[in-house]
Amino acid sequence: MGATLSTAAAAQPAVAEQPLPGSGQQPLQPALRYDPEELARQYRGRWGLVLGRLFQLIAPFLGLLIWVLWDRWRGVELKNRRKHAARLREILTELGPTAIKIGQALSTRPDLVSPLFLEELAKLQDELPPFDNATAFALIEAQIGQPIEQIFREIGPEPVAAASLGQVYQAYLHTGEKVAVKVQRPDLIGRISLDMYIIRSLAAWAKRTFRRIRSDLVGIVDEFAGRLYEEMDYTQEGRNAERFLELYRHPSIYAPKIYWEYTRTKVLTMEWIDGIKLTQLDKIAAAGLNGQHLIEIGVNCSLKQLLEHGFFHADPHPGNLLAMYDGRLAYIDFGMMSTIQPHQRYGLIKAIVHLVNRDFAALAQDYVDLEFLDPDTDLTPIIPALEDVFAEALGKPVAELNFKSITDRLSGVMYNFPFRVPAYYALIIRSLLTLEGIAIGLDPNFKVLSVAYPYVAQRLLTDPAPELREALRELLFNQGQFRWNRLENLLRNAVNSEDFDLQGSLEKAVDFLFSERGSFLREQLVDILFSSSGNGSTDGLTHLQRLWSILSSNPAFQPLQLLPLVAKVATKPEAQQLGRQLASRWLQRLAARLIRELLLAEEEKEPRSPASLNGRNRNSGQAGEIQTAQASPAQPASAV
Repeated sequence: MGATLSTAAAAQPAVAEQPLPGSGQQPLQPALRYDPEELARQYRGRWGLVLGRLFQLIAPFLGLLIWVLWDRWRGVELKNRRKHAARLREILTELGPTAIKIGQALSTRPDLVSPLFLEELAKLQDELPPFDNATAFALIEAQIGQPIEQIFREIGPEPVAAASLGQVYQAYLHTGEKVAVKVQRPDLIGRISLDMYIIRSLAAWAKRTFRRIRSDLVGIVDEFAGRLYEEMDYTQEGRNAERFLELYRHPSIYAPKIYWEYTRTKVLTMEWIDGIKLTQLDKIAAAGLNGQHLIEIGVNCSLKQLLEHGFFHADPHPGNLLAMYDGRLAYIDFGMMSTIQPHQRYGLIKAIVHLVNRDFAALAQDYVDLEFLDPDTDLTPIIPALEDVFAEALGKPVAELNFKSITDRLSGVMYNFPFRVPAYYALIIRSLLTLEGIAIGLDPNFKVLSVAYPYVAQRLLTDPAPELREALRELLFNQGQFRWNRLENLLRNAVNSEDFDLQGSLEKAVDFLFSERGSFLREQLVDILFSSSGNGSTDGLTHLQRLWSILSSNPAFQPLQLLPLVAKVATKPEAQQLGRQLASRWLQRLAARLIRELLLAEEEKEPRSPASLNGRNRNSGQAGEIQTAQASPAQPASAV
């Protein structure tokens, strides 16, 4: 194994040392970088080493499969299922960090894994075998450059948790702070490097051999490996934690403080967080905490990560999420983070809008823009396939849908047509499915989409980005007709979002309305306000009253706070012009109403001749006869 370690270490390119964050003194050790080409040069041709590891990966699973089939033939499979599950956990543990990561992902999917296997795989989160203290303490001293008694006033005699990449000790600094000290497993780089080379080679072979595979398997492996290498660099994890807290700072979200003086590539010292894992339902209830509310906080935080800032936690398993005793949700592991670019974030929201609008042609084009399809792909057969997939889903309320049901429907279309799954999307799906899996464990009826929709609504209403302004226009207008019900529904959902800033949203809406980008809406606003909803009974002014009622239902709504906004708007030339147009239309409408009433009044005053009266009576009688004839025998004509 020592040869493997040196080989893997040699595969890392030299990286310039950087100063520690928050300190101009000690340098960081070189950061780890995943370089698949360098790994290939190091391992290509070393068939003994590679085939030996490949046999280690495959043989245990073959042995487990033979055992299960033998028990099934003897009729004792159900009786021994717990033993099978325990053996699977043992195999993943023995195979090392890469296999453990796969097991961790499966441990959060109660809809994919049976309860017995789920119980065993959950132990992979933080119940892995630790390595000896002497090795761990020696590594701390070598990394920090001081004797351990000079670094800590006290450190636990045993690790409090052992995970796939390292183990954690509870300790106290000489200044009194309680800290968590994460120490990396020995020979970690060598083992992961060889596994990544083998897995990447298998992915490339599968891509070449099986034409049905259109997803970029090699790209997905590279994305996963890149994140895994970053996770092995604890200084990068510390920077991730600080960036996460800066971006997603919220009264209900917390991340631990990093002690940079005692942090290096293989040692991370951070604030100790007292809390309860989200899977420990009895402890959460005993502490008086609302587990479902905590999951809702996590869902909204994930949406911000994916759709707002693009810096997201790619591994939110239960061991990384803690319910704090004061009701906050704490993220405590930031090794596996990823990013999604702005055009991809806006593309996902636009796809949601096109799905709501049932605009499947635009939805198919969204998949091109999101790099699921090549630009020259013939979308003609794909459009009806998407319509078939989502027809049932669109007939249900949002609250009845779950994220997995939609991805399952979509997987069939992706298999039958030339879709490929981009690497960034694979991590997004993993993140959301993992979070939904935790939520289902807390509440089997929990629906991520019902929690997510208010956030999407408030983003559409408040985000000034041109892409989302266009998406909002598509949502609210249909062939020139304004959809008041869509606006009311969006606003009703948005005010239910805890992140909805009512005052700020109104200011953004007004700024947009009277900007150059909002000219299209100003041009149609007069017609919108003075047009009926289609049945001639409800005009735009009535809908405005409904919108006002929705806004006033928000506890943060204060009508007096609108006065400065009104004063600001009054000075804008665009607002003055719009005001003149509205006043003119209102006067025209008022004049038309007065003229109509005067004509009716004059008609009532005109004397009628007996002939006209007789004719009117005859017509009335005929109308009465028609009504009586149309009424059913069992229903009086008066009821009709």
